[in-house]
Amino acid sequence: MQSSRPKPSPREKAAQRANFLTALCFLAPAVLLVTVFLLVPLIYNVWISFTGWAKFSGIDRFVGVANYSQAFSNPKFFEAAGNTVSWIVASLVLPIGLGLGFALLLRGIRGAEAFKTVFFVPRLLAPTAIGTIWYYVFADNGTLNAMLSGVGLGDWTRSWLYDPLMITPAMIIAHTWQTTGLVMVLLLLGLAALPTEPLEAAQVEGATPFQIFRHIVLPMLLPTLLVVTIISVIAGFTTFDLVWVMGRDYPNRSTLTLAVHQYWETFRSNRWAYGASVAVLIGLIALLITWVQTLLQQKLEDRAK
Repeated sequence: MQSSRPKPSPREKAAQRANFLTALCFLAPAVLLVTVFLLVPLIYNVWISFTGWAKFSGIDRFVGVANYSQAFSNPKFFEAAGNTVSWIVASLVLPIGLGLGFALLLRGIRGAEAFKTVFFVPRLLAPTAIGTIWYYVFADNGTLNAMLSGVGLGDWTRSWLYDPLMITPAMIIAHTWQTTGLVMVLLLLGLAALPTEPLEAAQVEGATPFQIFRHIVLPMLLPTLLVVTIISVIAGFTTFDLVWVMGRDYPNRSTLTLAVHQYWETFRSNRWAYGASVAVLIGLIALLITWVQTLLQQKLEDRAK
């Protein structure tokens, strides 16, 4: 059976070609930039991770998975991986917990916009600036020790950034201060999009605020929470600037994350091919996280239907 759809006229074909060329012209700059500055370096980085590439001296030999074997046999790699896991957990628990709490408290109250601005301001600062600010808070002669001495708690002062039990929590506090505002704003947007009918019906039935939150608000807020979770995990996983500013001087680099470990091995130790392999591993983990997020989001959407 022949289709009853009429064939386009020559004028329509010319218009379609013109529209395609116009769209291609608009897309070309973005495609060129992505290709030159993202795809080509990405492919080249993967390639040199299988070689013995040295600093700007070319590829001298193909070594297979030797660089990856070095990574998995390097104690510093696993130490950095453990620190990264700590960062990921802290990025989930603290910013999301505080952001959700602030979002619920600020929802619908007078003067909420002013509080939102105050909480969101740290997000506007560069991570290096955040690290510098908090470095001087936790420095030996910094703000925290001065405050403790000023209120008669001089015995509590310490070298926070060189204490093995305090350096990582200190950096996590700085990271939480920077990211909580963004999480709060995203969750406020999610709360504002919730339908009011179920909430009003629950109030009429005499449900307590906690019951309303647990059985109505939280289930409907899960898609937004999932997005916020992935953003927080990626932020904790790829944090570099703040960790570098606050923790690079710690002995034996035992507080550094995978991103900082990759930078150190590449640019400080001149192990360029090894650093490329660590970068590939970081990228694979990020892709895995994104894939898991996609599956969870799809399941939530299917459950909501």
